Amino acid sequence: MSNTYPVSTGKTSPLGVTVDDKRTNFVLYSEHATAVSLRLFSPSSPHPFLDITLNPHTNKTGSIWHVAIEGLPKEVSYGYLVDGPSDPQKGLVFDKTRLLSDPYAKGLTSGTHWGDGFSKDEPYQPRGKVLQASSFDWEGVSSPEISQEDLVIYEMHVRGFTRDKSSKAAHPGSFLAIIEKIPYLKSLGINAVELLPIFEFNECENKLKNPLTEKKLHNYWGYSTVNFFSPMNRYATENSWNASLKEFKTLVRELHRNNIEVILDVVYNHTAEGDKTGPLLSYKGLDNSAYYILSPNGEYLNFSGTGNTFNCNQPIVKKLIIDSLKYWVGECGVDGFRFDLASILTRGPDGEPLAKPPCIEEILDEPLLAKTKWIAEAWDAAGLYQVGCFPGFGKWCEWNGKFRDTARKFIKGTDGQAGPFATVLCGSEDLYGHDRAPFHSINFITAHDGYTLRDLVTYQMKHNEANGEQNRDGDNNGESWNCGVEGETTNVKILKLRDQQLKNFYLTLFLSIGTPMMHMGDEYGHTRKGNNNPYCQDNELNWFLWGELDTRPDLFTFCQFLIKFRLSHKQLFCRKKFLTGKEISWHGAKPEKPSWDPSSRLVAYTLHDEQGHDVYIAFNAYFEDVKLELPHLPDKKHWYRVIDTSLDNLKQIQKNPEKQTPEGFTYTLRSHSSIVLKIF
Repeated sequence: MSNTYPVSTGKTSPLGVTVDDKRTNFVLYSEHATAVSLRLFSPSSPHPFLDITLNPHTNKTGSIWHVAIEGLPKEVSYGYLVDGPSDPQKGLVFDKTRLLSDPYAKGLTSGTHWGDGFSKDEPYQPRGKVLQASSFDWEGVSSPEISQEDLVIYEMHVRGFTRDKSSKAAHPGSFLAIIEKIPYLKSLGINAVELLPIFEFNECENKLKNPLTEKKLHNYWGYSTVNFFSPMNRYATENSWNASLKEFKTLVRELHRNNIEVILDVVYNHTAEGDKTGPLLSYKGLDNSAYYILSPNGEYLNFSGTGNTFNCNQPIVKKLIIDSLKYWVGECGVDGFRFDLASILTRGPDGEPLAKPPCIEEILDEPLLAKTKWIAEAWDAAGLYQVGCFPGFGKWCEWNGKFRDTARKFIKGTDGQAGPFATVLCGSEDLYGHDRAPFHSINFITAHDGYTLRDLVTYQMKHNEANGEQNRDGDNNGESWNCGVEGETTNVKILKLRDQQLKNFYLTLFLSIGTPMMHMGDEYGHTRKGNNNPYCQDNELNWFLWGELDTRPDLFTFCQFLIKFRLSHKQLFCRKKFLTGKEISWHGAKPEKPSWDPSSRLVAYTLHDEQGHDVYIAFNAYFEDVKLELPHLPDKKHWYRVIDTSLDNLKQIQKNPEKQTPEGFTYTLRSHSSIVLKIF
């Protein structure tokens, strides 16, 4: 077939491209294709230098197409032209004119400059990269393997964390720029970062404009995967052939060197190909009926809310997902994964939920993934809600949406929440007590999606006009409270109340039993101006504004102290088992007399440790102060104030501990405030 590059039938596995000393082996799955051509390109050329038509008699085994080529240059890109029957009602949409990327490509030829866009003449149609096997120097650094119960997770966006000029990063918006900020992460006290999607996505696919500025909007967050093996090129600083992979590994190594784990937010529930009006990039054109869940008449079933749903329990798709996870763990050293709309992974080929999803079972059976941390967003966009019952066989953690909602309701003063609030503070035993541990609850109050913590106490209505969707997008019920005025204000009393509420939320998050997760920027009170769905905003609404740390150091210091307090009292907060009756005492205004009445807005309790260093915690969500009678202590023992969110200066609170003893075992807990006391 080629004198310059000898061609042979090749091996049938593994899927994707494998390079050895002499040959490059290409393997592709397509059950329904009738013809497949492999096109090879030089890096800078739009025209192939080699076009190989695979013989279905010699280059096809079952549903696997394969070919081997000798003597290829080191830097080659490739794609496939695939033909087959066109029968949309059977889910077959082959188009032999479209060059398709390999689902197993370890890199793509997409652009290296964020937001450059693609013209009508040159649409976004990246080819796969043939990557030679290359060693990476891990310098003897390995994962810190932090116990799940000790994790403090920091959710961040790679670009947004350092993109603003205030970051003063050498290469803002990149993997490497995060390395420059590791001292900051360590000073805050977190020990795991959860990175919003880093798999290749097309940030220019959003066709809308901001109606307020007329600037083009983006797919900024990246929940629109193009390829599950390729790191995002626009997060690299160099334009070399494997820069994004090399620089991502460098980030992982340096985070591990500093005892910080890496969790990836992954989107295996849908792809960037959308519905029938979406592009043919890879999966659709290779075997649409295999990769997507379709109705009997070939329509896309849209459980993801984005046009299509990945057919996760179909054998070849299940294999792709598991191979992808193995790649990121084995090749790149990733410690764990948070699965976006994870409930879709439990749906069968007909869309019905499965009690024992093969995809989940096989993920947990894979030896290479034995130490990996698993986190499910245990719901999907079609109403399947599995918080507390995600079929993770006792091993998966969950984003605890009930913790978020309950905490928001109680702290703002909603009736009927005292009991539920007490439950989530203790690790949500009602959800996870049957087969899991407290740390399986990923406790969060805010995340990338929804209000920031500052906006949660500043806005009661979403303000998403800048997204270009007439304010129709985003959640209409965020359980927020503006403290009396919508939006920004100069009213001193309202500003003080908002700060108290922020600190009440911080205290709730970090001193609850379970695994806390915070979103970047909440530690200084970042605002998105009430936009609760800024998925398309590549600007200060989403960027971490480093200068704000100097204007609000009190909030950062408060977060920092709480994380340190949590990790220095692991027996109380970082638990492997749920509390017993001997380890907690519940109170009301008087000791041992809690009120779970629907009108109660006071939750107070003592956590007991084996050394007798008890911690007393109380939350007052009333509009009025409450005079507390504290539990009486043995002679020479006293309650000392550690935190009072109604007081302005944390350092001043802790400056003179000998003066912090509450008088006569009573304490006035101010309205909308919370306290922590400790025995000395």
